[in-house]
Amino acid sequence: MINTLLTATAEHILNTILSLEPSVQASLSKVQHQVLAVEVRDWQQTIAVTFTGHSFMVFNNYQEHIDCHISASIDTLSQLKDPSQLTRLIRQGELDLEGNLHLAQAYSQIFSELDIDWAEHLSKYVGDGPAQLLVQQLRQAKQRTKQLDGVLKTTTAGLFQDELKVAIHPLEMAQFKAHTRELKQHAAVLEQRINQLLAR
Repeated sequence: MINTLLTATAEHILNTILSLEPSVQASLSKVQHQVLAVEVRDWQQTIAVTFTGHSFMVFNNYQEHIDCHISASIDTLSQLKDPSQLTRLIRQGELDLEGNLHLAQAYSQIFSELDIDWAEHLSKYVGDGPAQLLVQQLRQAKQRTKQLDGVLKTTTAGLFQDELKVAIHPLEMAQFKAHTRELKQHAAVLEQRINQLLAR
């Protein structure tokens, strides 16, 4: 029941975006009828999305052919707003992708370029002046939240690494990796020598 409600909500949001930004429809034509499945690890939930040419369809328990399957946490998925992050996240093992990479890149690119004129849409209900003011206030609030989030992350990381000593500092991790590589090389050389001695 809850899964069906979430799926219906996601479909409604996507189709609302489509109506607010009609230019997106032209960009979506290249991924028309292709199915993108997204597994949200935090919720152990997979949803499938496809664009029919006129609207989005979102499925909860999709059993048919999938063109691209992505599996990641919510935090990782939120980083896909920047399409250039996709390959980095795959390399770092934060995101698993099976199937058509270009489909995932296309969706990421399309939604990263969304530029909905909220002031124009709000002006129909509250007038031009209040709409502009409201959008400006919301942008400032978003910027402040982003700055506070950055400060909080930096402070928390510093506290855990330097004060409480419960997290590994990036420099310590780099040194550990360097020592591990060096040890691996020594072990390989030693193994080669042992094999040479045994071969005599």
